Amino acid sequence: MMKPITAIQPSLAGTLRASLIAVAAVLALGACKTTETTLASPLQQGYTCCNLRYDGDWISDSNYANLPMIPAGTPIKVLSYGRDRAHVDLGGKPFRLGHDYGRAEESTERWVSKLVVTADPKLQLAAYPRQIQAAIRAGQVMKGMTREQVIMSVGYPLTSENRSLDAPVWRLWWSSFGEYQVEWDKQGRVKDITGHPETLKMMVYKP
Repeated sequence: MMKPITAIQPSLAGTLRASLIAVAAVLALGACKTTETTLASPLQQGYTCCNLRYDGDWISDSNYANLPMIPAGTPIKVLSYGRDRAHVDLGGKPFRLGHDYGRAEESTERWVSKLVVTADPKLQLAAYPRQIQAAIRAGQVMKGMTREQVIMSVGYPLTSENRSLDAPVWRLWWSSFGEYQVEWDKQGRVKDITGHPETLKMMVYKP
């Protein structure tokens, strides 16, 4: 005998609910996998592009020059990415690269790719004039330096404050309150360095 329709509907509704829950679970799992794939970037290894400054195990994109320095050309390997950060092995020690300020202008992966280079910059450093070499090893700047040399010495300027490396003036920092500016001539060399006298005393190399 055929069952009344009213007896079938609750069972059917339960089956539909179960099916919808299963589909939602599959979609959610797919979304998670997509997110993981998006966040997963090739894990670079090579050398530090430039002198990097650290506070504990944290290396910020601010790269304040009053902090201790890890020299350009130190072996580095990216181990994993997190939110606005990358975990790295740097010279055999664990560090975190923190994308604190420039995350709106570029992705963390893009920022990290600038810091990790395949060619050892110490080889390029050895080809520079002696005074330029000394300034870079001291983490300072001087007139006549190229953009490449300034980056090797003090790191990349904050993208949140410097939208283009071709800008005629770069804003850089000795500390959170110690800003200084590097002005470029038409040939792409440092024309002038301005800022508070105490900041300039720390950042301008004097032979």
